[in-house]
Amino acid sequence: MTNASASPKLFEPAGLGSLTLPHRLVMAPLTRNRATADGVPTPLMATYYAQRASAGLIIAEASTPNAVGQTYPNITAIHSPAHVAGWRRVTDAVRAAGGRMFLQIQHGGRVGHPDTSGLTPVAPSPVPLPETIHTPAGRRPSVVPREMTVEDIGDTVADFASAARNAIEAGFEGVEVHSANGHLLHQFLAQGTNRRTDAYGGSMAGRIRFVTEVVEAVADAIGADRVGLRLSPGNTVNGIEEGDTEEIYRALVAALAGSGLAYVHLVHADPDQPVYQQIRKDWPGTLIANPVLPAGRIPDDGGIGHGERLLAAGADLIALGRPFLANPDLIHRMRTGAPMNQVRDAYLMYVGGETGYTDYPALPAVR
Repeated sequence: MTNASASPKLFEPAGLGSLTLPHRLVMAPLTRNRATADGVPTPLMATYYAQRASAGLIIAEASTPNAVGQTYPNITAIHSPAHVAGWRRVTDAVRAAGGRMFLQIQHGGRVGHPDTSGLTPVAPSPVPLPETIHTPAGRRPSVVPREMTVEDIGDTVADFASAARNAIEAGFEGVEVHSANGHLLHQFLAQGTNRRTDAYGGSMAGRIRFVTEVVEAVADAIGADRVGLRLSPGNTVNGIEEGDTEEIYRALVAALAGSGLAYVHLVHADPDQPVYQQIRKDWPGTLIANPVLPAGRIPDDGGIGHGERLLAAGADLIALGRPFLANPDLIHRMRTGAPMNQVRDAYLMYVGGETGYTDYPALPAVR
């Protein structure tokens, strides 16, 4: 029986850049720490993503554009031929299963540690992460990052562009630039982490400059219609203090409004919040909204109700994380009203092999 609460609009085809998606439900990027120590995707990852190929679009987990950008152990990267080859195995498997993928490109900035990358983290200013950080040897105190020079900034912009070209070579349809959740680009936006007095700090025009330069370089490298941008306005994760949330995002969106990007992706989107409403008003293109789901439990409808609210508030696509993590056949379950798997062990979201990763059961195929 079809789930009576399933929104017909959620299951309508939708355009995204040059792509036509079969429906409006997107798998959000979910870092699962299953790569090799040097960031190469594994065959197990190909299985995991292919299991979830019924998503309208898969945005693959955060991949670093250079060595110093690594955040945690066993996350993926996209700056060497081995990384490209590893990701090619994943995209081939997903394409064979009928799916489409973008790759999220993420530089951790101060969210990193020498025990993990072998390098001192870099950031807009020498302001350390105000908490311990996970490393191969367990949790360690964070270190003071090295303030990036203007030359470092230019090199990092170029690394993002190179990573985007690598992603296309690896078989991705496009990339998502990660400017959210307290990582490097977000650190430039926020007053608490960007204390610079040069052209990359101070005023709002200065604080958005690095983000716009990265986005423009990536768009020049692979085409704007293959580029998305992830934002998390007001999110304080990783010790971020923006200071002027509504104003800084108004300035950033205005600077990019004519860029022709494939989408903007809002984390923890709340249709009742003024910043969401302002971004939807100001952003002329596709908006992907990632709703806040109840802590500790996947809703019985998999998130349909939350998605409907955001569609009604102007979102074009809905990104879901944990529902896809625990339900490889999430779209089938949503369409039919079938029960949802729950996440069995939160610890296994970020460590391990098959358990808690590729062993979530799918419903028997209906013939």
